[in-house]
Amino acid sequence: MLNFLIAMGIIFGLMIGWVFVQQAARKYAAKHPEFGAAKEEGLGCGKSCGCKGGLCEK
Repeated sequence: MLNFLIAMGIIFGLMIGWVFVQQAARKYAAKHPEFGAAKEEGLGCGKSCGCKGGLCEK
């Protein structure tokens, strides 16, 4: 039972940590527009869609 609680705590901590990393990346991108916008995972055109003219067609 203790192992389960430890594992849940680690997973929750990693998820919260990732939220802070994303926020830090957004703030950095806002302060430094010369580097472009922060790339969000799962957004925009990927390899599996037919991207034509900036639009994703599935």
